[in-house]
Amino acid sequence: MQEMISRWIVSASDILWGPPMLILLVGTGFFLTFLLRGLQFRALGHALWLGLVKRREDDDSPGDISHFQALMTALAATVGTGNIAGVATAIAAGGPGALFWMWITGLVGMATKFAEAVLAVRYRVKDAAGRMSGGPMYYLDRGLGSRPLAIMFAGTGAIAAVGIGNMVQANSVADVVESLTGSPPWITGMVLAAATAVVLLGGVKGIARTASTIVPVMIVFYIGGALVILIAGYRSLPGILALVLQEAFQPTAAAGGFLGATVQQGIRYGVARGVFSNESGLGSSPIAAAAARTKDPTTQALVSMTQTFIDTLVVCSMTGFVILLTGAWTSGKTGAELTASAFQSGLPGEWGGILVGVGLALFAYSTILGWSYYGEKCLTYLFGQGLVIPYRLVFCGAVVVGAVMKLDLVWAFSDMMNGMMAIPNLIGLLLLSGVVRSEAASYFARRREERNRQAAG
Repeated sequence: MQEMISRWIVSASDILWGPPMLILLVGTGFFLTFLLRGLQFRALGHALWLGLVKRREDDDSPGDISHFQALMTALAATVGTGNIAGVATAIAAGGPGALFWMWITGLVGMATKFAEAVLAVRYRVKDAAGRMSGGPMYYLDRGLGSRPLAIMFAGTGAIAAVGIGNMVQANSVADVVESLTGSPPWITGMVLAAATAVVLLGGVKGIARTASTIVPVMIVFYIGGALVILIAGYRSLPGILALVLQEAFQPTAAAGGFLGATVQQGIRYGVARGVFSNESGLGSSPIAAAAARTKDPTTQALVSMTQTFIDTLVVCSMTGFVILLTGAWTSGKTGAELTASAFQSGLPGEWGGILVGVGLALFAYSTILGWSYYGEKCLTYLFGQGLVIPYRLVFCGAVVVGAVMKLDLVWAFSDMMNGMMAIPNLIGLLLLSGVVRSEAASYFARRREERNRQAAG
């Protein structure tokens, strides 16, 4: 019976994440890019300034955390094992051209992320505890008027948070710690659960404070190591870029331990890993965006879209370039092992393995924190505040379970839940796209008027 259930879940997950879903996700991004007139390209500089430079909001703005903290909380959940293992898997299965299709997914995904955040802030509410609550379940309910779709999203979101946002990540941390120190997985699970519990006691503000500390450090730490390798081999970078562009549109020949790949494989794995990495269209990150202190939905939406830029166009690109530059992609390895091999060959001594190991552990831990908030908000929408404490206890317990068990079935089931989150969210984005366009047009019209007044004065 258990084997039959396992086969059914794996098959359902494969069907759900087949070409139709990937086309819908990327197609929605292209549609929103067209609708918003390429907003992610023309407003990227302004968006980065709002999120990373300005970083100050009016104290009287409604919300619980700053723009920067909302961005870091969302990045905490998305910059995870996908940036290390996912990129490697895409290149190992689809060839160097898969990196190009990851970029395409990230570029159009920025428009999707913008739309999600606009709607999350526009339709957010203040809950019984006086905190802001928002996300797809609220814009599906209050904006679209579809309670069934909202329930579908919130139910699958609460389950996915415990699986792919928790147990899978805890397992990754336990594996890394065991390989680096020899510590048994159950000890790592207990320590990780305790560290998670301490942060969860502070609610979204505690998560945001921790994410704002961990995320910048871990990204700079990881990118710094990658840059050392890329700078040392800078003469080869033009050739690597040409390889990526060339292999994106023609079959990838076998090389070394690499068995070769078709263009279709490059597109499939590049798009799939890109979507899993930045989560654009899944509906998870707008839950964090809804907590931001802001009076204008577009302001936070601009900040939120930089999350996809940082995750895919920066962090994933760094991983991909190191794998290609060092030639590790032809070794026949895949996943985190391939990334570790690339960094080990590019950095002296044991630094490569340490960097990937520590980076993977930090990325996974931050993902646990971000998804704990997503799951809690989904559960609160369904049942109110009464189950928050029990959910936190179950969530922390799942960290220990995830650290010590085999997770093939959990992976497949969580993938299925993620797909079922995406379906109602994408429906909401498409049907409420007019609201997104109106909010964006209003914001930029006010900016033009303000600049005109300043020029006249």
